[in-house]
Amino acid sequence: MKKWLIPLIVILVVGFGLYSWTKGFNNTAITLQEDAKTSWSNVESAYQRRNDLIGNLVKTVQGAADFERNTLTEVIEARAKATSVNIDAGNLSEESMKQYGQAQGGLNSALSRLLVSVERYPDLKSNQNFMNLQTQLEGTENRINVERNRFNGSVGTYNKHIKVFPNSIFAGWFGFEDMSRYSADEGSEDAKEVEFDFE
Repeated sequence: MKKWLIPLIVILVVGFGLYSWTKGFNNTAITLQEDAKTSWSNVESAYQRRNDLIGNLVKTVQGAADFERNTLTEVIEARAKATSVNIDAGNLSEESMKQYGQAQGGLNSALSRLLVSVERYPDLKSNQNFMNLQTQLEGTENRINVERNRFNGSVGTYNKHIKVFPNSIFAGWFGFEDMSRYSADEGSEDAKEVEFDFE
């Protein structure tokens, strides 16, 4: 056997191994990144369902002629603001996610005030359509929480994959960056004081 043949075989085997290793890293990172983006789309889909339900809830409440217009207007405006903030799944920055969360938080607050003020209207409380919408809204809020948790799990899996050694080297070469997790609005860890003014 010729002397130059053995080093050539070693170089080819090592080169192929390195190629397979980097290809495996890259394909796994892309798959995990796309899974995280899909999870974010599911979060947005759950929020969209909530926005659709709120639109129907508002129309039902508008049927109660003597209902407080200020509270209803706040919900309508907050819903418009929440639906105007969109995030590109390819650009899930911490800042854009914070902006999205703030808009949704404003809607949560206005919706809470609406549901508390409904207590003063027995005809509306007994309206079957209103009750069904309220139940669906509660279920959707749970779905939103589940989807946010799944998104954070997907992002965590992706981030771990690109941060462990030696993957962190390949991540730098291929341009894979850390993805932001969904986080609660500042101050949401403090329980809000609810006041009932039925005078």
